[in-house]
Amino acid sequence: MATEIIVPEWPAPPGVHALVTTRALGDMKSKEGKSRLRPLLPADPVWLRQVHGTGAVDAASVADGTAADASYARNKNIVCAVMAADCMPVLLADERGTVVGIAHAGWRGLCAGVIEATAAAIGGPASAMLAWLGPAIGPGAYEIGEDVRAAFVDRDTRAAAAFRPTRPGHWNLDLYAVARQRLAALGVVRVFGGGFCTASDSARFFSYRRDRASERMAAAIWIAG
Repeated sequence: MATEIIVPEWPAPPGVHALVTTRALGDMKSKEGKSRLRPLLPADPVWLRQVHGTGAVDAASVADGTAADASYARNKNIVCAVMAADCMPVLLADERGTVVGIAHAGWRGLCAGVIEATAAAIGGPASAMLAWLGPAIGPGAYEIGEDVRAAFVDRDTRAAAAFRPTRPGHWNLDLYAVARQRLAALGVVRVFGGGFCTASDSARFFSYRRDRASERMAAAIWIAG
């Protein structure tokens, strides 16, 4: 039987819980998928209207459909969630387990600073923060054009190390490498995950790049009550 969820392997503090769904649990954009996810959570997730931006909101004070690409929670049993099918979910928690956050980091949001915005919304010293990088399209499968590379390198020249040339004017982008660069620049040194590829692992993951379909997985994080 296929595994329906992935539980992050990271030294999260007691009380911090997280999961990522696989395609075995179903499409999280559908009513059926959401109904299969709900028993695994302490409450209904706060579903954002993801716009590939940098907005980070307090999940305890917004409604479903709020336009944002990240959320955070300090209250117990408030479930922060994002959907993805190649974009990278980035989970964050402070070492005391008093605040958690999650970001939807496709290339646009990652380039624009969604990780930085989420960390700023969480607050506190970055050295006290942990991060986990969830399933995303891997560096061997994510070919982009020169415009995308230029957007990253113009913002931070160190991002050039995350690109590998494929054919004239095209590059493979390592989203995980950029995320680690951005987290390191913030001072977040405890970073885990990042060993997935949604495009090449069709048994476990939906992939928009591979299938050009609308199905999505979900990633969620919360502080247990």
